[in-house]
Amino acid sequence: MSAPASPAADTSAAQLARRRRHDAWWRGWREFRRHRSGVAGLVVLTGFVLLALLAPVIADAEGLSVTRAQGGVLQPPSTAYLLGTDDNGRSVLTLLIWGARVSLLVGLMATVISMVIGTLVGLLSGYFGGWPGALLFRLTEWFLVIPFLPLAIVLASVLGRSLLNIALVIGVTSWTSTALLIRSQTLSIKERAYLERARGLGAGHLHLLRRHVLPNVAPLVFANTTLTVAVAILAETTLSFLGLGDPTRVSWGSMLEDAFRVGAITTGSWWFIVPPGVCVVLVVLSFTLVGQALESVLDPRLRERR
Repeated sequence: MSAPASPAADTSAAQLARRRRHDAWWRGWREFRRHRSGVAGLVVLTGFVLLALLAPVIADAEGLSVTRAQGGVLQPPSTAYLLGTDDNGRSVLTLLIWGARVSLLVGLMATVISMVIGTLVGLLSGYFGGWPGALLFRLTEWFLVIPFLPLAIVLASVLGRSLLNIALVIGVTSWTSTALLIRSQTLSIKERAYLERARGLGAGHLHLLRRHVLPNVAPLVFANTTLTVAVAILAETTLSFLGLGDPTRVSWGSMLEDAFRVGAITTGSWWFIVPPGVCVVLVVLSFTLVGQALESVLDPRLRERR
């Protein structure tokens, strides 16, 4: 009978695993820095995240109140109001800064919901055969063929107008692409030799999924997350523009909806409609660039094509 492993051996094994993870992260970061577009997107995203986190320091929250607004109606940009005012006399710059918080928060919450649902459905439908896997795959296809916007509008109208409901609606309606991606990867992984050996040694389904399949699909989930955030932010902007957002919160989408309602385009009040639109475009583009760079870093086949 072999002797049990000593604590020193366990410690050295843990240190070796940490060192390998550290080296892997460092190699990934070096590869990521070669993508100039990805680095540029990361810089822009960092700026928007800092803007959202420091909103209480940069802009007073009282500037969001309609009753305390001191500016004129749709006042052009000036030294007092760098981006002009809205139809209630509030500073557009203040609305833009605080709107970043809501738009990014809803986008991240919706992405987490979408990733959890998509990863679970993809793993289970790809790993289990027979009718359970077929049923989950048919469910994914059913959600895939339903137009996103009508379904999101119906769900948002039924659930009510709140940040949590909007994030839930976007997450529930945008998980299908993740599920298909994870399913295809799971189908490939479950046929590999080391999984067969683990199964032969008596490993159960939960152990195989948790220790072998999930770690192998995690990089794809991580890369796809950045792309899903961009879709979620764009979806939040669309729903808020249609008047389905939280009426008590200011987001970039609600700013665009207010600008459209008061006719900012016809009156030439570009300062009310251009800044939030530019912010949405920059954030969505930045997330897309970062996601594409991460895909290239985490997928060796894409690196070979460069």
